[in-house]
Amino acid sequence: MRRLLTGLFVLSLFAPAARGQAQEPASFDVLITGARILDGTGNPWIYADVGIRGGMIAAVGDLADAPAERVIDAQGKVVAPGFIDLHSHGAGGLASPDERRRSAANLVTQGVTTVVINQDGRSPVDIGAQRALLQNLRIGPNAILMVGHNSIRAEAMGNDFRRLATPDEVQRMRDLARAGMEAGAFGLSAGLEYVPGRWSNTDEVIAVVEEIVPYGGVFIEHERSSGTSPMWWRPSQDEAGPPTMLNSIQETIEIGERTGATVVATHIKARGANYWGSSGAIIAAIRRARDRGVAIFADQYPYATSGSDGNVSLIPEWAVGADEGPPGGGPDAAPDYAEALRATLADPERARMLRQDIAYETEFRGGAENIVVFDYPDRSLIGKSVAEIAAERGISTVEAAIQLQLEGLRDRRGGGRLRSFSFSEEDIENFTAQPWVATASDGGISLPEDGPAIHARYYGTFPRKIREYALDRGVLSVENAVRSMTTLPAQILGLRNRGQVREGFVADVVVLDLEQIRDMATFTDPHQYATGIDYVLVNGSFVVDGGAPTGLLPGIVITPTEGRRPPATD
Repeated sequence: MRRLLTGLFVLSLFAPAARGQAQEPASFDVLITGARILDGTGNPWIYADVGIRGGMIAAVGDLADAPAERVIDAQGKVVAPGFIDLHSHGAGGLASPDERRRSAANLVTQGVTTVVINQDGRSPVDIGAQRALLQNLRIGPNAILMVGHNSIRAEAMGNDFRRLATPDEVQRMRDLARAGMEAGAFGLSAGLEYVPGRWSNTDEVIAVVEEIVPYGGVFIEHERSSGTSPMWWRPSQDEAGPPTMLNSIQETIEIGERTGATVVATHIKARGANYWGSSGAIIAAIRRARDRGVAIFADQYPYATSGSDGNVSLIPEWAVGADEGPPGGGPDAAPDYAEALRATLADPERARMLRQDIAYETEFRGGAENIVVFDYPDRSLIGKSVAEIAAERGISTVEAAIQLQLEGLRDRRGGGRLRSFSFSEEDIENFTAQPWVATASDGGISLPEDGPAIHARYYGTFPRKIREYALDRGVLSVENAVRSMTTLPAQILGLRNRGQVREGFVADVVVLDLEQIRDMATFTDPHQYATGIDYVLVNGSFVVDGGAPTGLLPGIVITPTEGRRPPATD
């Protein structure tokens, strides 16, 4: 044998045939030779070759002499399973008439071969129609569909949703959830911080989740709160005692415990300077639940800033009339937020409430030193934090936020584009190290013409996890970083034939270079492909070849019957 294959059972392709007849070596469509295999399980790497035929991994072993239509020399490289993005907002891009979007170059160049879409409770009500559309259009990566709780709640309740649902409305939601599962969904997603889901309670959500359990469905929950309070909460406007992130985790645990469903606390975080360090309490709660048998997991993106952090306004909507329509004229007029803010400041009580809300939002977004100007008419302020601007002017950070609105773009709430960095690296590392935390982008499909406000996670999530948190910081091993992107999400979803480099599995495969892998996207120049991802195959076809996206569309809509555990039966 050419080399020692430690710990791997190798199926010989050269065994003698019956009656002493020699057998010709099997041929492959693609043969990847000389690689270190990270099979996705978290096991240490081994040397082996990978033979692909008919879109499947046909053999893993010493295959150097086997014939193949194409041979990839992967000496010094790593072969891993294709990455499964457990929380993706790629639904719109995959349904685009533009083939460039559907090829999802920003995703496949990260090594992503499957995206789980319809997140945060948002989906078409008719899952069957969505499935048919994507299949007919053809897509780059594979897609897994979820039923959106917010969507079916809106369908059941219409515009009268700022209350608990009636029993008949809950039954309608249950019927729609069941119909979605029958049409090929893998489970239910919820956005309990968003409209209209935020007016539901735990019992209502449980009633709907119960419908997905017989199908082996998974429940993926966007939390009601990601820190000390939800994103929509303002101390001057809302009642005291809003839910915290820990309350949200406890609700997710309760849903899993009472229904028996596999549940996911999605994009787990501890947001806000006054909530940093809370990862310990969140992790402890999940560990206790898992110890008593609750199938709760989480997913995470490896950045200190969220999607909503990218267009932060420290000026609340109510203070400039943004919650009532554009201020400063009729419905077709350009808003004048500066003038509306002056009117609020002229009223002493409203001015007091305004400053209270600005101070709260500043802490919620990570503190003034972590809120940075990215676009503003006065270009000298770009790249400076609100704290730096306040210090230069000799004023408080609250007054600096007010001046940014008064001196900035009159038609943009806040006066310009600010990005906050509202998470602490300590909390990110704590979550990263947990064996039940999968990697997920919380991003979508993007093209350069979409502009500079795109989150870097759209282009860099998976390489960043490997480079920054495994190779550079050692928060987890490379083997476990890959596991968090492959077998762990496959386990959560119940996939049986994806997520490993293993004979008989679908050929969703990544060839990567650990010396070169890194995310290149930044928050000033996000449209940059990651490096070190040399080849990516989806269902055996190259969507990345020699480091460049091919534009091919070999993806399918994966259904629960395609390699997943069967539904429960009576």
